[in-house]
Amino acid sequence: MSREEEIFIGSIDQGTTSTRFIIYDRFAKAVGSHQVEFPQHYPQPGWVEHDPVEILKSVRECITKALDKATANGHNIDKGLKAIGITNQRETTVIWSKSTGLPLHNAIVWMDVRTSSICRKLESKLSGGRSHFVNVCGLPISTYFSAIKLLWLMENVDAVKASIKTGDAMFGTIDSWLIWNLTGGCGGEDRDQHQVKGVHVTDCSNASRTMLMDLKTLNWDQPTLDALGIPLSVLPKIISNSEIVGKIANGWPISGVPIAGCLGDQHAAMLGQACGIGEAKSTYGTGAFILINTGGKIVKSTHGLLSTMAFKLGPDAPTNYALEGSIAIAGAAVQWLRDSLGIIRSASEIEELAATVENSGGVYFVPAFNGLFAPWWRDDARGVCIGITRFTNKGHIARAVLESMCFQVKDVLDSMHKDTGGVEGLEESKKEFLLRVDGGATVNNLLMQTQADLLGSSVLRPADIETTALGAAYAAGLACGVWKVDDIFAEKAEKASVFRPMLDEELRKKRLDSWFKAVSRAFDLADLSL
Repeated sequence: MSREEEIFIGSIDQGTTSTRFIIYDRFAKAVGSHQVEFPQHYPQPGWVEHDPVEILKSVRECITKALDKATANGHNIDKGLKAIGITNQRETTVIWSKSTGLPLHNAIVWMDVRTSSICRKLESKLSGGRSHFVNVCGLPISTYFSAIKLLWLMENVDAVKASIKTGDAMFGTIDSWLIWNLTGGCGGEDRDQHQVKGVHVTDCSNASRTMLMDLKTLNWDQPTLDALGIPLSVLPKIISNSEIVGKIANGWPISGVPIAGCLGDQHAAMLGQACGIGEAKSTYGTGAFILINTGGKIVKSTHGLLSTMAFKLGPDAPTNYALEGSIAIAGAAVQWLRDSLGIIRSASEIEELAATVENSGGVYFVPAFNGLFAPWWRDDARGVCIGITRFTNKGHIARAVLESMCFQVKDVLDSMHKDTGGVEGLEESKKEFLLRVDGGATVNNLLMQTQADLLGSSVLRPADIETTALGAAYAAGLACGVWKVDDIFAEKAEKASVFRPMLDEELRKKRLDSWFKAVSRAFDLADLSL
C-alpha cells in the first residue's frame, strides 16, 4: 500500500492529570502520539479543580505535536485521517456560557469532596436515602457524580445562578466541553467567528455517570431532574458511543475531520481490551477502575459496586452494561510520593525503590486522600500509613503504596464475583479468572506480580497498554467504516504478558486481614482539626 492510501484514526485521551493524542493506522497501531501534563488546582483541602481553558490548550498542543511526529515519520496524515474519537476523565463537571464560550467556574474534578454536605442533605430529605436514585441510574448519592457537583455550582456560584436564569448556561462533562469547542463553540483561534456554533452532546457512557440518566432508556430522567432542581435546558443531548457527531471547526489543527466516537475513559478501556460478556478489566491511572461486561443485563450490586454502561456501538446497536468498582487513588499516590514528599524524582522510580526491600515490612498504606470509593463508599475516610517502626525505610513506604493499589483492586473484584456469581451468562467470571489490565502504571512489573499474588489469579497485560485511547479510536473507526465490530473483538495474535500468582494462600489471607485492619483505621477522620 502506498503512503497516499494510508488510513488513520485519531484519539484524544483527556485524563485527570494529562492529555494525549494518538494517531492509529488501519491496523490499530500507533504511528504518532504526544502527551502533556496540565496543572491541578487545590483551593481547599479535599477540593480538586481544573481550568477548562488549560485543558483545551493541552488538547491543541497534543494534536499539533502528534501530527508533527507522524508526518516526520513519513505518514500522510492530512490526507489519510478519517475521523477522531474522544475519551475523557468522567464525572468532572464544567458549566460554561453559551454566549461567551467561557467557563463560569473551574471544572470540579471527579475526586473532589466539597459536596459532602449536599449529599447528607439529600440523603435525609429523599425517601430512599443514599440509594434513592439507584433503581433509575444505578448510582448512589455520592460526591463522585456530576449531578451533585452541578448542584454545588448552582448553589454557590453567582455567575452560574445568573446564567441558568437567563438560559445561557451549558453543562457538561469534559467530553461535552471538548466536543462543543472542537466543533466550533469557541475553541478556534477566532472567538468571535466560532462562538455559539458548537455541538452540545454527551455520550451515553459519560451520561451514565451524572446520576441523571435512566440506564434503561438512555435518556435524561425527568423525575430525577425535578427532585434535584436541575433544568433540562442546561443538559446536552445524549448520543451513542459510535456515531458521527460533527466536524472539527476552523482554527483547530485538524479542521474538517469528523468526530465519530466518544466514551468515558473506563468504557473506552473496556472496548480497547475487547472485553466480552463476563470479562473484566482494571485500568490503573490516577485512580483504578475495574469493570465487568454484563451484556444486556443491568446487574444490581449488593456489595458496594455501581451498575453502569459498558458501551453502545452505534445508535441502533445493542446496549452492553457493566458492573464497576471505582478506586479514587491509585497512580495519584505515586504522584504524591514524588510531588509532595520527594521520596522519588519520577513515577518510574517507584518500582526500583520498592524492589530494594523484600516486602513492606508490616507497613500498610490506605490512600484515602479524598475518602474511599468502592466497595466502602466512605467520604469520611482519610489516608493512613500504619505499622511503622524504626525498621521502616522509604523502600517499605514505596512498596506499601504499590500494594495499596493491588489490595483495593482485590476488594473490588471480590465484590464483583459475589454480585455476578448467580447471574446467568456471567458464571465464567468465577471460573479460572483472568484480569485484563491497562494504563500507564502497568509497565511496573512488580505492581503486576503483586496484583496477581494478592488476587490469587492471573493478570494479563496487553502489548499496547494504552487501551483507553485505542477504545475511542475503535469507536470512531466503527462509525466511519474503517473497522467492523468483529474486527475489534476478534482474537489478536499480540505479545501479551501474563503474571501468575506465586504467593502462598495462607500468607495471602493474613495479608488481606491486615489490609482490612488498616482500612478500618481510615474511617471517620475527615473532621480532624487543622
